[in-house]
Amino acid sequence: MKIIKIHSKSNYIFGNHAESILLSLSFIVVLWLVYVLVLLFPEQSVQLGIQSQHFKGLIGILFSPLIHSPTDVYHIINNSVPAFVLLYALFYFYRKIAFKIFLFSWLFTGLLVWIIAKNDNAYHIGLSGVIYALFSFLLFSGTISKFKPLQALSLFVVFLYGSMVWGIFPQEEKISWEGHLSGFVVGIFLTIFFRKQFPVNPKYQYEIEKELGIEPPDLEEEWKKIQEEMEYYKRNDLMEKD
Repeated sequence: MKIIKIHSKSNYIFGNHAESILLSLSFIVVLWLVYVLVLLFPEQSVQLGIQSQHFKGLIGILFSPLIHSPTDVYHIINNSVPAFVLLYALFYFYRKIAFKIFLFSWLFTGLLVWIIAKNDNAYHIGLSGVIYALFSFLLFSGTISKFKPLQALSLFVVFLYGSMVWGIFPQEEKISWEGHLSGFVVGIFLTIFFRKQFPVNPKYQYEIEKELGIEPPDLEEEWKKIQEEMEYYKRNDLMEKD
């Protein structure tokens, strides 16, 4: 008897390592190229950030994740490493929905910051909100998934960046905890919204038959019938010879 794996449309296929690395690295390169422009035009660049509850601040939803502090290079350095790691994990493990998750993390995080942040004429800049959205998504999607590779990924993300959770609370005045909180909430929302598109364990033939109400054959009974038929023909052959 053979055990056959049946791959339905809902079954998951991992991405490609090289492709995932290339996509993640390409984004980081773009991030640093933009940073060069930020250094050349600091005042104009910062104004592309999110200015909460101001109509002109809506443009920051699109551009703020690309803008980092022109006076603090560690701002972009500290965002580049986790962005690369989390993007790689997203593109590799969630290949089919990765671009949607990344796009929605970008847009909805910015929109939520624009809504909930204090209206104090400050500009919210940096990729950290999107990073929190990716962190939250990878954490919770792996937690609710029954697919072991994603569960392992969730534990790995916690091990690397679990301390990020404290960033959703107010700490330093110049750090946008609203951006962190917004990203974290968006990640949870995306987990719930896309949960039916998560990978599933491949189903075996007998599991498919059970779901369809198809009774598996009684092999023991079939073997008994074959033996009885063989005995019957054997007796008939002996009688004919006599």
